[in-house]
Amino acid sequence: MNLLYEDKKQRLKEFLRVHRGAGIRLGKSTSNLFRDRNKIAAQRLDVRDFNTVLRVDVPGAFVEVEGMTPYFKLVDECLKQHVMPAVVPQLKSITIGGAAAGCGIESSSFRYGLVHETVQEMEILLGNGDTRLCTPDNEHCDLFHGFPNSYGTLGYALKLKVKVVPVKKYVKLTRIRHTDPTAYFAELSRQCGRRDVDFVDGVVFGRDNMVITLGQFSDKAPYVSDYTDKNIYYKSLRMRSEDYLTIEDYIWRWDTDWFWCSKNLFAQNPLIRRLYGKSRLNSITYTKIMRWNSRWRLMHYLNKLSGIHSESVIQDVEIPIERAPEFLAFYHEVIRFMPVWICPTRAYDGNAKFDLYRMDPLKLYVNFGFWDVIRGRKKLPPGYYNRQVEETTTALGGMKSLYSDSYFTRDQFWALYNKPAYERLKKKYDPDSVFKDLYRKCVLKE
Repeated sequence: MNLLYEDKKQRLKEFLRVHRGAGIRLGKSTSNLFRDRNKIAAQRLDVRDFNTVLRVDVPGAFVEVEGMTPYFKLVDECLKQHVMPAVVPQLKSITIGGAAAGCGIESSSFRYGLVHETVQEMEILLGNGDTRLCTPDNEHCDLFHGFPNSYGTLGYALKLKVKVVPVKKYVKLTRIRHTDPTAYFAELSRQCGRRDVDFVDGVVFGRDNMVITLGQFSDKAPYVSDYTDKNIYYKSLRMRSEDYLTIEDYIWRWDTDWFWCSKNLFAQNPLIRRLYGKSRLNSITYTKIMRWNSRWRLMHYLNKLSGIHSESVIQDVEIPIERAPEFLAFYHEVIRFMPVWICPTRAYDGNAKFDLYRMDPLKLYVNFGFWDVIRGRKKLPPGYYNRQVEETTTALGGMKSLYSDSYFTRDQFWALYNKPAYERLKKKYDPDSVFKDLYRKCVLKE
């Protein structure tokens, strides 16, 4: 038993019992949610010190870790033992608890599924101060399978046991280029069937410019590229048919430039990039700047002075691969900004069903990740573009992550996110509604 962990847990339990009936929000150091919340009175549950990797068990193929541990810390401890979490989301500042309560994904997801599918057990803090140890087959298996996509509305993961896999020192990258979407997604599906490939993702740069990147572990490398300073990873995809990275640099290849979104903070300008300095070229820095802008609304006022209307379209959606060409066609016609991240995912365990994020375990899905702002002189209804993304995703049998703005009506939302199952969980584990419900939190922004 880890006494320090037990002491910290007892502090939270006492806090919740003292503040019983009060609105509760997490007090934490980082967040990768891209939706602002309305300012309402709430007690802050301070979980910042739940950030310790408790144990890396190589023979058992798992790591035991506290819920607020950021992935950069979790990965660092695992790599010391020559393993990595089976799925590592792309940004260093994401926490393991946040990824389990949301829907974390990466290029190993074609084999291991989303982050929550690699979780073996969780200790979850409820709104009344009690905790529940949840596994796929114990008495609290309903909470285990209902926790993903609950976004802290049922409880908070204080400790998790997560699958790890062995790694090698390097990753060899091979690029496959396509000009036709149908052929591109057919090739993506074929590559996901290979057993000798460890990672698969891709990028769409234009209507006839698409790249698949295959990653394979390697003990040796004839050279190693560096995308942590002057060079920019996503630009290399169109220039190099083959590449080598250390395992650490591969895991964080997208973090240096927030995929490609660092351009919006001028970090891809060579002069300004040098002013940032290598130590500040990362998602942690960019997120702080984004939060500052959100708080002071600098861009809002600049756009208003310029007569510009804007809408942030920051979304990740999962589309069945057979419908992926249709979604991409919609995207080219309506959303249009480039690039777009492409990441395949399918169920790790075909028998496991996660009630609040229902995906067919027999299907291969494609995650489309696109993150930017659409600007224009014409004033459009709120959520004009995001609503179209939601409607098209639903029509194609897909699912949309809830980490960013959502505009579903209440009926649309609960038809997708399983109202009957959610209400059963809410009644059982948060009967006093200490936490906001999922619709109020994710759509109404309460």
